[in-house]
Amino acid sequence: MVDDEAPARERLARLLMPLVEAGRIQVVGEATDGEEAVGVISDGGIDLAFLDVQMPGLDGFAVLERLPPETRPAVVFVTAFDQHALRAFDVAAVDYLVKPVEQERLVEAVSRVERLGAGEDGRSREERLADLLDYLDRPRGEQAAAPAEGYLKQLTVPGRDRLLVVSVDDLLAAEIQEGITRLYTLGHADGGRAGVQRHLVGYALEALESRLDPSAFMRVHRAALVQIGHIREMVPWFSGRYKLVLSGGHEVIASRARSRELRDRRSL
Repeated sequence: MVDDEAPARERLARLLMPLVEAGRIQVVGEATDGEEAVGVISDGGIDLAFLDVQMPGLDGFAVLERLPPETRPAVVFVTAFDQHALRAFDVAAVDYLVKPVEQERLVEAVSRVERLGAGEDGRSREERLADLLDYLDRPRGEQAAAPAEGYLKQLTVPGRDRLLVVSVDDLLAAEIQEGITRLYTLGHADGGRAGVQRHLVGYALEALESRLDPSAFMRVHRAALVQIGHIREMVPWFSGRYKLVLSGGHEVIASRARSRELRDRRSL
């Protein structure tokens, strides 16, 4: 198990205990960062690594790059967010678990490793990736009623030494990345694409969504909300999904279900 957060390692160890007691796996070590992980895994004797993505120093992908092919175990990535899923499959990860890890999904991941070891998993990469994306595309609940105070017209976001007032009309998208809600707006260029500004805010995506007009904004993924009027292109992507190109060039991948809904919603 490789994770820089002790509570995450402890929770994963608890979830793995039934598998340990059943004799299906044996926990042989832990690592608290990427450098330590490289050392532990390079010593050999490890068949499966549960590997966090975001860690100080070497991230999970850098760990794999450091490992000689002959010492590289089967890998199940365990991370708080799902934006790295495609890259995980590019490096031949067996599975990709999103925190908080569910017991059923953890057992399923171990079962996949066992089937691969026995040569019994004949699914293609595309089939496995489609299954993963279906799992990650969790539908949102019903849209809440309009708040009594009305929908937001402006947002206040932190600047370097001041608070900035942003018109909701300029809001392109709101996304959860690495546990942080990020707003992408038209206007100043500050760390993003030209013409697009990125703001880090402290409120949850659900709280923001509840204050935005649902006729103008749509949750296109469980971790992404976009303003429909700023969609400039809908590019066919993987397994029935669309890549949405917004004003200023910002891109968001819509889930399969939301892609269908969005296509119908924008059709004449």
